[in-house]
Amino acid sequence: MKIKTYRHIRTTLLTAAITAVATAATAQGTDKWTLYPSYANITEIQPAGKNTFVLASGAIFSYSTADGSITTYDKTNSLSDTQATHIAWSQEARRLAITYENSNIDLLSADGTTVNVPELYMDGSTLDKTINHIYIDGRDAYISTGYGILKLDMAEGSINENYVLGFPVNYCYTADGCIYAASQQKGIYRGDMRDNLLDPSNWTRTGNYTARNENKTNVQDPSTGYWWTKTDDGKLTYYTTDDDGNRTYMTEGAAPDGPASNNFYRIYLHDSTLYGVSGLWNQDLDAGRKGEVHVWDGQSWSEFEQPTQEEIGHAYVDPLCLDFDPTHEGHVMVGAKSGMYEFQDGQFVRHYNHDNSGLVSALDNPNKNYTIVTSLKYENNGDLWVLNAHCVNSIKKLAADGTWTVYEHPEFSKTNAFNLQKLFISPTNGLMWFVNNYFNYSYLYSYNRATDELVTYGPSFTNQNGDVTNPIYVYCTTEDKNGNIWIGTREGPLYLTSEAIRNGSDVFTKYIVPRNDGTNLGDYLLDDINIRAIAVDGGNRKWFGTDGNGVFLVSSDNNTQIQHFTTENSPLPSNVVQDIVIEGKSGIVYFATDNGLCSYQSDTTEPSAEMTKDNVYAYPNPVRPNYTGPITIVGLTYDADVKITTSNGTLVAEGRSTGGTFQWDGCDSGGKRVASGVYMVQTATSSGDKGTVCKIAIVN
Repeated sequence: MKIKTYRHIRTTLLTAAITAVATAATAQGTDKWTLYPSYANITEIQPAGKNTFVLASGAIFSYSTADGSITTYDKTNSLSDTQATHIAWSQEARRLAITYENSNIDLLSADGTTVNVPELYMDGSTLDKTINHIYIDGRDAYISTGYGILKLDMAEGSINENYVLGFPVNYCYTADGCIYAASQQKGIYRGDMRDNLLDPSNWTRTGNYTARNENKTNVQDPSTGYWWTKTDDGKLTYYTTDDDGNRTYMTEGAAPDGPASNNFYRIYLHDSTLYGVSGLWNQDLDAGRKGEVHVWDGQSWSEFEQPTQEEIGHAYVDPLCLDFDPTHEGHVMVGAKSGMYEFQDGQFVRHYNHDNSGLVSALDNPNKNYTIVTSLKYENNGDLWVLNAHCVNSIKKLAADGTWTVYEHPEFSKTNAFNLQKLFISPTNGLMWFVNNYFNYSYLYSYNRATDELVTYGPSFTNQNGDVTNPIYVYCTTEDKNGNIWIGTREGPLYLTSEAIRNGSDVFTKYIVPRNDGTNLGDYLLDDINIRAIAVDGGNRKWFGTDGNGVFLVSSDNNTQIQHFTTENSPLPSNVVQDIVIEGKSGIVYFATDNGLCSYQSDTTEPSAEMTKDNVYAYPNPVRPNYTGPITIVGLTYDADVKITTSNGTLVAEGRSTGGTFQWDGCDSGGKRVASGVYMVQTATSSGDKGTVCKIAIVN
């Protein structure tokens, strides 16, 4: 393989009919993004004088011995990728080599600047490009891969040589003018640097493979004499040794704040605090992940207590869902592969299984490890609805008084109730909605709690044109602001209109986006794109999380693609998005991916019921000369009319709110920056009723 630098072009699967408003990398301002990586598992430490670099849970941070400060590095501030696999410091080049799971390479300097070396990542060959090890020799990094060795000049940021040996190299090193390639599969090979090593025949087998004796988490810095390691609780520390080998530790341990892991399967918001469950269980995977519930309050991370096997008689693994008791603050119920778990203020209270509740094991022989609870929802009175998957009579209720009710619905079976998910109660029609996601048994259900009536849609769905689709998988469901019930399928999104629900129709809508090319033709919205998650923001815009295509944001009328975020054009840590939630007051959109959690500051908030002088305001205010971002007005009603005028009444800008938000670029209708002064924001409801007025001071 000869690696060349070239421009890598990727095509999007979104139908060309949707107008792309902003998809270029330059439009995806990283200042709007926040990543929340875990730093819990330190795997490699690289001392670099006053700074020591650390690889932990696939993330990078550094520690300064000068002042004890910690610096984190990610796609929002310096790095080009996520999920780092190896790091190595070159003292001569004064750079840190960072390799990633996808074979991308970064060179990070001590000042935080980064040079990306993407040639291996972007190469289109079929060779195994997995990076196994980095060896530093002066300014050169020898990178062991699944096909051979890559030689990288770290000072220049360029690849000098690429040795395609035809076998995986676990590690390599240089000695006596030779390069040694150690392959667990083939043995140890030697190449004399005076020879043409691009020719595999010039490499000679010298012996059998031996594992490299290398402790990457107990490393001495030769320039300072300090030894760097990790504490029992996984934090970075350093120490000195005396002549007898006794250690003197210089710090109790340091690490950036973060969740216990990057496992976020489902995410939830309660009073602006985010909760994430770590589990993963489906027909393809019995993950067996630790029973983690991550909590982010906007300032710091915490974790729910994990009950031990001794306490409950089995392993607490794969939490799959949770909900919050509206009658008792801090009271949270968690559903898992192994039953249901009750917590108060993050502390474990009790466990529910087939022995002490209405829950049923998925196995014929009752097994506490497979009493599967996949979705939960509290009523306002404290009653808890429970979906007990992979069994008959899957709908259950735990009343606030502690009594269980099992609702008999023999139409449920182990297959069509295999993985019941995304339970919610509609504020519009009062029905309880959820889906079953299982191969060829993909259903949407509505359940009337008052009449015990269960309505089943699927596994084949008919759209408005009479076309029938069998999407195989149905992953999620939610409701938009118009009362339409959306489902995400392997073949794109569908929705059941509010009118169809009232009329008892089972005809779904597969939205057709007009091409607007004079042909009167259109294309189905996100056709054949695997939709894993759907969230609706305050402006009735839809956020679609996909399996491999990142995130799409579509306008309220479904005609316009507003954003398409991918790992290539944004800090999104993965193109596999498992869940999305939106904090309505702030407009922050959280994405749970298979590589961890991130968020995006959107331009939409939930609309207010009315506009008053107390809730309508603009920020920043005053707008200072060095500010070039948008000026945001919040507290507006849905689709409010907004006019911005000078103090003497001259109109400079106008528009409609998106949800409860309107953004102004600080320019007049001609696109020119307005002069210094005080500007009036005049508002009115969508029906024309007068709203309120606020002021914006601009200083140029």
